[in-house]
Amino acid sequence: MPKMKTKSAAKKRFRMTASGKVKAGAAGKRHGMIKRSNDFIRNARGTMILSEADTKIVKVYMPYNR
Repeated sequence: MPKMKTKSAAKKRFRMTASGKVKAGAAGKRHGMIKRSNDFIRNARGTMILSEADTKIVKVYMPYNR
């Protein structure tokens, strides 16, 4: 069998934790900060753990990061 390929977009955007969860950067912080509330900007710092439904999708794209 040939090797499975990892989606290049996924490997740039997501990291796996040791327990198998998926970390991702906060959404909505690229531009337009002037219209966002200070609470939103503060809460969107750093990385987030994806939900179970999103984790299943990302793991399909990254077959060797399990």
